[in-house]
Amino acid sequence: MRPCPRLACGIALAAFTLVAAATKMDVPADAAFDTRIKTLESELRCLVCQNQTLADSNASLAEDLRREVRELALSGKSDNEIRAYLVARYGDFVLYDPPLKRTTWLLWIGPFALLAGGGMLWWTVLRRREHAGRSTQRTTDPHAEARGRALLDDSDEPPHTG
Repeated sequence: MRPCPRLACGIALAAFTLVAAATKMDVPADAAFDTRIKTLESELRCLVCQNQTLADSNASLAEDLRREVRELALSGKSDNEIRAYLVARYGDFVLYDPPLKRTTWLLWIGPFALLAGGGMLWWTVLRRREHAGRSTQRTTDPHAEARGRALLDDSDEPPHTG
């Protein structure tokens, strides 16, 4: 009897899958640890995709930073120590919610200052328009009005005086 090549391939594939799955288990499968890492990654900013957290980004640099965060956590560092390490290395920008300090106050106050400045500019323009509308008064002198019409008509005849 001849062995079936399909059966041998199937057994080899199953064995390979079991070996690959067994070697993948190098990180503790602790739910609390995974939750801690996910929380920490959601507080850190991807340095390439500036409006995404480290947890949400698919960039290769974000992958490297996630790996680094995991390694630091596995080595026994606390969350604050990990944040401090990354801030020392990359600056406050790595934090998704940077603290209010002298170096970051413009990031926090800048949008409100621009909004207030735009509101003041709009208010000033409206006041000037209102003031300009009040200052132009119609003349009640019929002779001046007739002379003005004659000038606008650009006629050769002199304005009528009455």
